[in-house]
Amino acid sequence: MDLRRRLPSKPPHPSPAAGKPRRTSPGAGKPPGSHPSSAVVQASDALSNPIPIRHTDKFFSVLFMASIYFLMCRWREKIRSSTPLHVLNLSELSAIVGLVASLIYLISFLGIANVQSFIFSPDEDDNFLLASPSPSPAPAAAAPCPLLADGDDPEKMRAISNDDDEEIVRAVVAGKMQSYALESKLGDCRRAAGIRREALRRTSGRAMEGLPLDGFDYASILGQCCEMPVGYVQLPVGIAGPLVLDGREYFLPMATTEGCLVASTNRGCKAIGESGGASSVVLRDGMTRAPAVRFATARRAAELKFFLEDPNNFETLAVVFNRSSRFARLQEIQCSLAGKNLYMRFRCSTGDAMGMNMVSKGVQNVLDCLQNDFPDMDVISISGNFCSDKKAAAVNWIEGRGKSVVCEATIKAEVVEKILKTTVPALVELNMLKNLAGSAVAGAMGGFNAHASNIVTAIFIATGQDPAQNVESSHCITMMEAVNDGKDLHISVTMPSIEVGTVGGGTQLPSQAACLDLLGVKGASLESPGANARLLATIVAGAVLAGELSLMSALAAGQLVKSHMKYNRSSKDVSKAAS
Repeated sequence: MDLRRRLPSKPPHPSPAAGKPRRTSPGAGKPPGSHPSSAVVQASDALSNPIPIRHTDKFFSVLFMASIYFLMCRWREKIRSSTPLHVLNLSELSAIVGLVASLIYLISFLGIANVQSFIFSPDEDDNFLLASPSPSPAPAAAAPCPLLADGDDPEKMRAISNDDDEEIVRAVVAGKMQSYALESKLGDCRRAAGIRREALRRTSGRAMEGLPLDGFDYASILGQCCEMPVGYVQLPVGIAGPLVLDGREYFLPMATTEGCLVASTNRGCKAIGESGGASSVVLRDGMTRAPAVRFATARRAAELKFFLEDPNNFETLAVVFNRSSRFARLQEIQCSLAGKNLYMRFRCSTGDAMGMNMVSKGVQNVLDCLQNDFPDMDVISISGNFCSDKKAAAVNWIEGRGKSVVCEATIKAEVVEKILKTTVPALVELNMLKNLAGSAVAGAMGGFNAHASNIVTAIFIATGQDPAQNVESSHCITMMEAVNDGKDLHISVTMPSIEVGTVGGGTQLPSQAACLDLLGVKGASLESPGANARLLATIVAGAVLAGELSLMSALAAGQLVKSHMKYNRSSKDVSKAAS
């Protein structure tokens, strides 16, 4: 496991401050993926001679200025006498060597390492087309921390043999050290999680014995996926398929604890495959963010609305917006007025990233620009819920958000009877009464389906998507009708707001990246930015199509309760035992 502990280049002096930083040797303690230039050694560190550093500073400064002055004079004479500049004598060569040497010293002394580390800091949204960095060499082995050494052994979890760890645990329990600062102070993510876990046990009186601690790379989530970790939850991943979609086969990874879900989706995939496969179309691709601003009067708010909706102003705003990223491209601005408050819904393409951070940066650029022409504009929030993120909203159902996808298939009559154990007329009638009329009676918002969120959530968790976005991503209307003289079944799902990405967030964790790789959409598309994310959205829609087909068939055949009693409650067939 990768540990972010800063290793001293020489034996450290004993100190009770466990998190005190020490000088490191080049490359020591670098986190994975850090740029090589960040290990530049300061010139002042390299000088081991007894000459005072102020003298060496003066020497190299004088040498630098003298070399430049001499070379400028010589080159001016050569230009006047038409002598080639590349013809050098010994004195000129010496001056060039002195110039280079003094330049290297002065730049190193001024801390170019810090400048380079700033220049090469990665950005999650903007740099996802860059090749993944090769694994950095493992840091020098550190003595294993005995604190919570075995997450499955309660006795070892309670044992703390390291005095430093014991002191830190007591400080956390007493509130003298903040739990969230353990990683930065200790430089060891696994050790920080163990200490936090032990402090939690002492504070709450509960050991969380079933929650594993070891076997996870905590450094991989630092600063990007989860704060203050104390362990990780184990979740099974099942495989359904192959799903035949647009002429290709996909095996669907589904992380779930609901019995029958994977098996049911697998049956739907089989029925689709036996009937020639499904096809899909991406109707729209654009992430949204809607800030809320306020003016003194409604008239003034309306003036900004008209300004934003004027086509003559769109190009100027697009240039300002697109400046935030190589992949963000503003598509439209939709405005809605509520009194003197204005809500502006920006939509933009985001490449293979889900894109919330990317669109937020672009919106901030536009707001800053608008302040010049509308100085009386009061920005209430970068998000005013007109986006609308992680909430059921009509605007997403009607206008779409993320990827809008439609997926369809024609299921042969013999497949309906042989694999799905029902009939075409029964499915068509059930869909009309349940998914359409029943959802209307319930006042559903985008919920005109049987269980789209089941499949969406399972694939989201397996592939590192944001599970909370299953709220709008599960918006779906399922349609069924008899075709080919009533013999076959045409089924389709229309999903206007599937919000997925193949870079950033949880997609870069090893388990989730493996599931994306299984689908062939890991990372960014080098040929066409955004292609992998769009493909993932179509796969999600295809999986929902399979899930809808199978569950509706089980309901039409009256098999739902029996199957759940068999697979979702017990290893025994309870339905037979009860009869």
